[in-house]
Amino acid sequence: MMPEPTVDALRDLSREELMALIQRLFEEIRRLEAEIERLKQPPSTSHNSSQPASRDWKADRPQPKRRKKVGAKAGHAKAERPLVDNPDKVIEAWVETCAHCGTELLDQVPERALRRQVTELPEIKPLVIETRQYEVVCPGCHRRQRGQLPEGLEASRHFGPRLEALVTYLHHEHHLGFERVCVVLRDVFGMTLSEGGAVAVLERAGEAAQPEAEAIGERVRQSAVIASDETSARVHGRNYWEWVFIGNDGEYHLIQRSRGQGVIDEFMGERRAEVWLSDCWGPQLKAPTDLHQLCLPHQVRALQGLLDKRPRLAWAREMQALLRAAMPLGKRRERLTARGYPRQVMILERRLDRLLARRVSGVGANLLHRYQTHRAHLLVFLHRADVPSDNNACERALRPSVIHRKVMGSFRSDWGAQGYAALATVLNTAKRTGESVFHKLISLMGQPVLHFLQPSIA
Repeated sequence: MMPEPTVDALRDLSREELMALIQRLFEEIRRLEAEIERLKQPPSTSHNSSQPASRDWKADRPQPKRRKKVGAKAGHAKAERPLVDNPDKVIEAWVETCAHCGTELLDQVPERALRRQVTELPEIKPLVIETRQYEVVCPGCHRRQRGQLPEGLEASRHFGPRLEALVTYLHHEHHLGFERVCVVLRDVFGMTLSEGGAVAVLERAGEAAQPEAEAIGERVRQSAVIASDETSARVHGRNYWEWVFIGNDGEYHLIQRSRGQGVIDEFMGERRAEVWLSDCWGPQLKAPTDLHQLCLPHQVRALQGLLDKRPRLAWAREMQALLRAAMPLGKRRERLTARGYPRQVMILERRLDRLLARRVSGVGANLLHRYQTHRAHLLVFLHRADVPSDNNACERALRPSVIHRKVMGSFRSDWGAQGYAALATVLNTAKRTGESVFHKLISLMGQPVLHFLQPSIA
């Protein structure tokens, strides 16, 4: 802060010194005016920009004036845990004597039985299978022969597929670090596993998922409609990008150093989509496709950011209302008549043309120019039932990766990043078909070995 000069000090200044002081004051005033103007601008939130909701400022909730009534509303059906048809154990409680007069009641036929069930976990402890390979010397050729181990009990294996699947499940799906995974195994399962052992399991899981991930990627490339998005990733402490491509038969994840068009070109190869769904990022708009569909919720938020700065801008408000009307119209096509739906679409198309023909100067000119440039990319979903109006599927697919990045930080190896992408591809595709992620991991890790034990244990 500039010190306040006294009157006597100002009288002693020369003309040149006074001019220099006035110049500094003008510069300070301009700086303060710019800071005031910046502070007057509405903050960027997930409602008026592409900022994720996790970065929004969470204000304190206002204290309610009166306490909210606790409990179910009148007429609400009671929800109860369903009973299992074949419980593992049944404990019967018969009435032996009357608590009032002491009469023997064991010979009385019960009027009804009140059934309740308690679910419990059995004691969990690891099962250890030892193999013994016997060696003999052939008396005919005098060569040493060794017994062959069955599948699932190879000499290179130290852990069974179910244990390896659990380690991978805890780290990949629930974002537990290797140290915490080892703690869970020790405290819950009574098993000792080093962090190096957990790392080796994850490396093997990534390698096992790679072939199926590539097959899923080929199916995605052949899809008529492809949606894509990207989010930041950290590898070796450097900025990378995790891409996701979603087609009809799955989703494919890829972690690359670049965010440019080369990633899309390398993924697609000679393939070409009919429609590509994405945000307005330049490389996405250059994807090999016949048509593009922009994510409309992104555009609604961009228009809201403009309206926060210029609330009286009628063009932006009408454009936002048009997009908000178009999105539910695409979902109601089956409920409208064969003539009614095309008519509603035609009305929206004409409204859009009239809005884009307007002239806007100042803050909203760039956004208007964007929509004029991408006019053909705004309402494709109204003409194709297999094209959504939003890119929410890609955002949902990348959300676990964002959580993993925030919890785990940077991948410390290339195989860690590639293995994570391969597992995300396989497991997220399995979720789309309703398959159990844990069972999918077991099948990836190899032949189960519990069948070598007694049937009662297996």
